[in-house]
Amino acid sequence: MGPIRIADPEGWIEEVFSAKAVSKGGVIRRDLAWIDREIGRNRFVAEVRSRGFHLVETGGQWIVICSSGFFRVIC
Repeated sequence: MGPIRIADPEGWIEEVFSAKAVSKGGVIRRDLAWIDREIGRNRFVAEVRSRGFHLVETGGQWIVICSSGFFRVIC
């Protein structure tokens, strides 16, 4: 049996990407298990790419940098 998905993935995506941080070019983070359960990793990556954002992974979470501009990892 695969992951259980919510009935309205479009609503979930809208909720995630309508956060205030997104509109300000900030960051949002989501637990990988939650992404798997709600819409799946492939769909989440597609949504991040379609917006031109950046995605990094650490500690079981994905962090979306809500900007299409240059970013640099310092350390």
